[in-house]
Amino acid sequence: MGKSYLMGCLILLCRLRVFSASFAHEVDTYDKVVVGENNVVEIVQCRMCHLQFPGEKCSRGRGICTATAEEACMFGKIFKRDGTLWLNFMGCLKNCANVNKIRWGRYLVDFRCCRGYDMCNERF
Repeated sequence: MGKSYLMGCLILLCRLRVFSASFAHEVDTYDKVVVGENNVVEIVQCRMCHLQFPGEKCSRGRGICTATAEEACMFGKIFKRDGTLWLNFMGCLKNCANVNKIRWGRYLVDFRCCRGYDMCNERF
């Protein structure tokens, strides 16, 4: 895999951050910030991995991030045009929105958001 593909993935992540903000009204209710008694905002921790290829462990950016009040945990998948999984990525994202199979060049991208409990983005 060439450096141009990895650079393209990073550009995609930046574009999805901007793109997902336009779908903020479509986020499910479990993605909303949960305010408990005494107006305390519950903190949600998310699994983070910037690059994970199918059948492999996390290659880059492994760890845990804490979602702020405006953020949610996210999990993304990039598929080749034939439907074969090519790359996974996950972390915290502001104005996150669920997206199904949007086209990105010769790839298709799925994006899932959650905020219901810690590490909720591990199950996608």
